Amino acid sequence: METNNTSENGQETSLRDKVVMAIKQVYDPEIPVDVYDLGLIYEITVYPVNNVYVLMTLTSPNCPSAEYIPTEVKDKIQQIQGINNVEVEVTFDPPYSQDMMSEAAKLELGFL
Repeated sequence: METNNTSENGQETSLRDKVVMAIKQVYDPEIPVDVYDLGLIYEITVYPVNNVYVLMTLTSPNCPSAEYIPTEVKDKIQQIQGINNVEVEVTFDPPYSQDMMSEAAKLELGFL
């Protein structure tokens, strides 16, 4: 359920891929890894009318950046050409754990 766009070089980049790239520009200010690789993004849905829904979590319910991070995720996605509405929902079910991090994030943070 996503739209494909063709770039100038003929490569197709799905709208979902563009959303992921936008999300990867958002960092938790206390951790040098983007929120996607940290495992904070649970779901990305791109609807046929180019509306985007993101279900995400934070490292803890008391995260000092609780309002900043979801707002920045939404702002980055809205900057993608062709995107209509963006909804970002924060959940703590399931609760975040370090097991959700990508291998690259674990390596960057010294967990491997």
